[in-house]
Amino acid sequence: MRNDWFMYVTTCCVIFLITLLICSQVNANTNTVSNSTVTVDKTPPSANSPSINSVNSFICRSGVSGAVQTQILGISSGMTIVDLNCERLLLSQTLYKQGLKIASVSILCQDKRVFKAMEASGTSCPVYDSSQGKSLIGQEAQEYWEANWELRPDYEDLKDQIKVEQKTQQGDLDGLKDFGLFALSMLLLF
Repeated sequence: MRNDWFMYVTTCCVIFLITLLICSQVNANTNTVSNSTVTVDKTPPSANSPSINSVNSFICRSGVSGAVQTQILGISSGMTIVDLNCERLLLSQTLYKQGLKIASVSILCQDKRVFKAMEASGTSCPVYDSSQGKSLIGQEAQEYWEANWELRPDYEDLKDQIKVEQKTQQGDLDGLKDFGLFALSMLLLF
């Protein structure tokens, strides 16, 4: 039995060596022409900008992202931008649903467009007067806004108009002073 096993292994090795020898002879006799072309990968690497999802309507943010790619370096970035008008509307809506109507209007009045619209309709925006320590609505609020122009949301728009009015009032006083000095000098001369 041992001889059979030895004979089987020896036969397999011989067949393997002969097959190997024949294959190498066949390859040695063939003429192969190879074309040495180099393939260059010309596709640029990509810098993918991050996706920023803001699907929920209670977020009040917008996503902005961008990417720049060269052959060597790629940069991508993303960020969110807060929409203040959206936040103001959401806060006002929430307060209104809770029954806090004056607080809801007060938040909306922080926008100069709403402030001007309220003023044009004859309704004054509510305000908290820290000197009195109380909230003012209606006619009291109207008087407060007229006395404190610099606290209004639309103050930047009204600043030039206020300066013109102050110069006009100052000009009227200057004319009155000039007339008074003229009258006084006439009395002293006579």
